[in-house]
Amino acid sequence: MKVFTLQEANQLLTEVAPKLHEIREHYSSVAGFREAAHAAAVSAELGGGGMQGGSNYVQVLYELGKLTTELHELGVQLKDYTRGLIDFPAMRDGRVVLLCWQLGEGEEIEWWHEIEDGFAGRQPL
Repeated sequence: MKVFTLQEANQLLTEVAPKLHEIREHYSSVAGFREAAHAAAVSAELGGGGMQGGSNYVQVLYELGKLTTELHELGVQLKDYTRGLIDFPAMRDGRVVLLCWQLGEGEEIEWWHEIEDGFAGRQPL
């Protein structure tokens, strides 16, 4: 697990934010395919299959996977696709905590929380 300083995490926001916007868009697209994908899966079990827009669906899933993998490789923890909510592991008072940020919150991280507390336990830095 990568551990970030506040400065390192803030510097990554300019790289990460556009990826979060793309992830949110792709996630919304996947939701639009959900019903057709389910119907295609049921048909496939009966020897049929296929769906209108299937290649687009696969492409969106691929892009979504690629972007989430890129975040993971940076050490960023994606918590909510639709809100663009992410955490950065960091040290605080000798223990690992999470620096917390989401799309729309500005250009710098202002919140942190204990690992167990999640978003509901956010506290100002």
